[in-house]
Amino acid sequence: MKKIKITLVKSPIDRPERQKLTLQALGLNKTNATKEVEATPQILGMVRKVEHLVKVEDAQ
Repeated sequence: MKKIKITLVKSPIDRPERQKLTLQALGLNKTNATKEVEATPQILGMVRKVEHLVKVEDAQ
């Protein structure tokens, strides 16, 4: 399975609770935190919901 690297670049302060919970489920708690996860359809859907707060790149 392909891996992607997700980095939180904007603060979730003043965002809806649902977006905060999505970031928490992705494991992104602090600004500039980075996680490497597998690109499953579930993960990609979560990233799509908070794409304005994160940066996504391919993991090597």
